[in-house]
Amino acid sequence: MLEEEIIRAGAFKLGDFTLASGRKSDYYVDLRSVTTRPELLGKVAKAMAKHTGKPDKIAGVELGAIPIATALSLETGIPFLMVRKQKKDHGAGKLVEGELKPGEKVLFVEDTVTTAGSLIKAIEAVRELGGIVEKALVIVDREEGAMQNLAAIRVEMVSIASIAKLRECSRDGA
Repeated sequence: MLEEEIIRAGAFKLGDFTLASGRKSDYYVDLRSVTTRPELLGKVAKAMAKHTGKPDKIAGVELGAIPIATALSLETGIPFLMVRKQKKDHGAGKLVEGELKPGEKVLFVEDTVTTAGSLIKAIEAVRELGGIVEKALVIVDREEGAMQNLAAIRVEMVSIASIAKLRECSRDGA
């Protein structure tokens, strides 16, 4: 089970944590210890591949989603895009790297989402370039509004690991 692998990798912990937003949480998710290990990243890509549908491109937001987009691209053969959080102030100043033609269907991937704020900005950037975005795959949804916020912009979100199962496995000593 993917949740057990996430816990064994040290990517999910129960306790008393202060998040980047300053908000308190009784758990912490840091999936870099999953996405930087080839064997675990491969398992994530295989799990996500079951939910891709038929997009023309896969997209990931820098930095955390780039390994996921790369692995899923290798798993499926679908080319990928890299979306910056802000435009470069030099060179071509692109926000989206990779070839995107207007009308192409783009599937977004992400490691962890809370409210999906940065993911929504990235989706808007791709839509401004003519990309069609209807779905996002995430490893972990913190279940704090991301699904509803994405639905409000007509994007379905699928999470391949659940907070409830992570909590359960963590308590059981996975």
